[in-house]
Amino acid sequence: MRFRKGLFSAYLSGILTDEAREIAALLKTADFWQAYESALKGLDAATSAIGAKRARPGSVAALILSFYRSPEFLGLSEATKATYRGILDRFARLHGEDPVKLLQRQHIKAIIGGMSDRPHAANNLLRLLRLVLDFAVDIELIPTNAARGLKGFRVKAKGFATWSEADIAAFEARHPIGSRARLAMALMLYTGQRRGDVVRLGWQHVDGSRIAVQQNKTGQALKITMHAALLDALAHAPRTNMTFLITEFGAPFTPAGFGNWFREQCDSAGLKGLSAHGLRKAAARRLADAGNSTKRIQAITGHKTLKEVERYTLAADQQRLADEAVKSMPDRSDREQNFPNLGERLDKQASKRLK
Repeated sequence: MRFRKGLFSAYLSGILTDEAREIAALLKTADFWQAYESALKGLDAATSAIGAKRARPGSVAALILSFYRSPEFLGLSEATKATYRGILDRFARLHGEDPVKLLQRQHIKAIIGGMSDRPHAANNLLRLLRLVLDFAVDIELIPTNAARGLKGFRVKAKGFATWSEADIAAFEARHPIGSRARLAMALMLYTGQRRGDVVRLGWQHVDGSRIAVQQNKTGQALKITMHAALLDALAHAPRTNMTFLITEFGAPFTPAGFGNWFREQCDSAGLKGLSAHGLRKAAARRLADAGNSTKRIQAITGHKTLKEVERYTLAADQQRLADEAVKSMPDRSDREQNFPNLGERLDKQASKRLK
């Protein structure tokens, strides 16, 4: 079987049954998964050699390959590396043969401006070009960074929609306890984790009433007490799989594959526009509604800074604080105003002004 990820590919050895006997049989073999993990570990090393012989020295493609070998890139989390590679590889396919020294400010503005229909993608590309060209300055390939100071598109980022309580109830009504969809929702809602971390969870991460999470994006290690609703959902999960969540072929989900599958489950419940990440925001919102501090919420979500947590809980905090403020206002509505014969006095004043 061939493993492919981006520009890297490798053949995986595994025990094949007669005529493969469905892909699921192969996916469950231990030696296949060992080969798969080895291929993932070898991806970084292989990336540095991808196209090295084809890239012309001084070209954009050669610069990007050098950047992949730099401490600035190698020090990133695996999830961030994958995101950066996706953006930079696409850029290299379009402009890889161009000499870096001829990449001027007006060229970058034209490239970014040509992505007006994709403002978020344009801004992400501009941000990465700043990093890569800073690296080019450091290795003395170019004297200055032409991307520095350039402004991207002004966009109002609403982010992923947060699930409301009505949304959660509708999903639960469509997907009962015991279904894969219900288990997936419970894992995300009651751990507050990203989809890339949830798909890796299994019984080996459970210790008594707690579940251990090693966040892929941040490297943060968390131990979270499991909510009663999560324990109820897990009671129906088999103990024979490597992960709680598996595909119809019996293999663990990839983060992207899980995201697509879960969106389909949302659509079947009539919840258009909702996603897995919205449940992470809903978890933070629920915790904020319950009056938990940002530090308590951070202990569950694993955000690195309190500012990141505040982005998730701003609406809940505003409503709660507003309620407390209104309740604190003195109530004077039951006090009589001492204005005897007020109507008669106003009539007299009005007649005087008319004279």
